[in-house]
Amino acid sequence: MPRTFPCPRCGEASTWENNEFRPFCSDRCKLIDLGAWANEDYKLPTEDAPPAEDGEP
Repeated sequence: MPRTFPCPRCGEASTWENNEFRPFCSDRCKLIDLGAWANEDYKLPTEDAPPAEDGEP
């Protein structure tokens, strides 16, 4: 029996081998996740850059 892991989008069991949508369980989950990235729903924390001194770009 192939090993399974949870789909990062819906949590359903998914396989790595012979899965064209990996790491997702389906094309639907893959497209939902892509749409979330396109809508900037996922953000990485950053620190604001210090203000530039006069004369610096």
